[in-house]
Amino acid sequence: MSKRDYYEILGVSKTATDGEMKVAFRKLAMTYHPDRNPGDKEAEIKFKEINEAYQTLSDGQKRAAYDRFGHAAFSQGAGGPGFGNEFGDFMSDIFDNFFGDGRGARGRGGQPGRERGSDLRYNLEITLEEAFSGKTETIKIPTTITCDVCAGSGAKSGSKPRTCPTCAGYGRVRAAQGFFAIERTCPNCHGRGEVIDDPCPNCSGAGRVSRERTLSINVPAGVDDGLRIRLAGEGESGMRGGPAGDLYVFLSIKPHEFFQRDGADLFCRVPISMVTAALSGEITVPVIDGSQTQVRIPAGTQTAKQFRIKGKGMPVLRSRDVGDLYIQVFVETPQNLTKRQRELLQEFDQTASDENHPESAGFFSKMRDFLGGLSGAARQ
Repeated sequence: MSKRDYYEILGVSKTATDGEMKVAFRKLAMTYHPDRNPGDKEAEIKFKEINEAYQTLSDGQKRAAYDRFGHAAFSQGAGGPGFGNEFGDFMSDIFDNFFGDGRGARGRGGQPGRERGSDLRYNLEITLEEAFSGKTETIKIPTTITCDVCAGSGAKSGSKPRTCPTCAGYGRVRAAQGFFAIERTCPNCHGRGEVIDDPCPNCSGAGRVSRERTLSINVPAGVDDGLRIRLAGEGESGMRGGPAGDLYVFLSIKPHEFFQRDGADLFCRVPISMVTAALSGEITVPVIDGSQTQVRIPAGTQTAKQFRIKGKGMPVLRSRDVGDLYIQVFVETPQNLTKRQRELLQEFDQTASDENHPESAGFFSKMRDFLGGLSGAARQ
């Protein structure tokens, strides 16, 4: 007689959470518990089914095995065609996570000995102007390339690798112990599936040699700090003809003398004289493309006033959009005054009114009110 589905027994779906299963189990256990149903054989059978189902599904590993293989996961020697190998492979994968040495053994169906090359990283620093316009950079990187003497096989000219007799070219060996099968990297070929009796003298059997390579990198306009450029297949060559890794170029942008960047927008902090700020004027500011532009300063301009110049920022990567340039002015206080300059400023100060300094007048007026309120509260 075939067993009922565990999820059906508990009355929950296959996506039920642990909490949902726990609630369903408690409810059913209370209903069919032998103490509540003395002498009822059917209730006793159902209670055992409920308990068995919950004990399996409440355990994460058992639930995973049940979801994949059903009741056959817990029946030695049982199961449909092919079950033994599939479940054995499943358990072997679990044990390999703990006991496998991970030294490049091939996966099922993969080619023996063909190890992928390592990825490489190159740090490239560019200027903000280069990020604005884009550039082509030539770099030199130490890496490994396929040995041209043995064409990557690792074997001496006139010979070739032979299939590993220990693992029959599989790269891994399996040991069965009772119900479980433990798989690990072949100790003879170290997972390559091949052995070389007569290694290539140029690469010592590795199939690759160390060299310095020269590459040309295209840096597009609009790149930002921290951007990563991937060059597929430009990393280290693989072992014994395996595929090459990738090269990752990480960009960093040098700090600029005038501009600070925020996305596609640029900010430039420009000092202006007290006279220009008070009476108005026009200043010349730089643009990232190497040109200049004029900015009109209105009378009464205060420090931190910002002026926007549309379309003079950075290009947006892979887009036709362009950011803006923001000019942030700050009023420079005069220094090293002559006697006459001091007299003129003192004369101005004596004739100035609150209308000439509305912000400071407003601040000190509020401060007096605030301090007066505190004094009145203290007297009370």
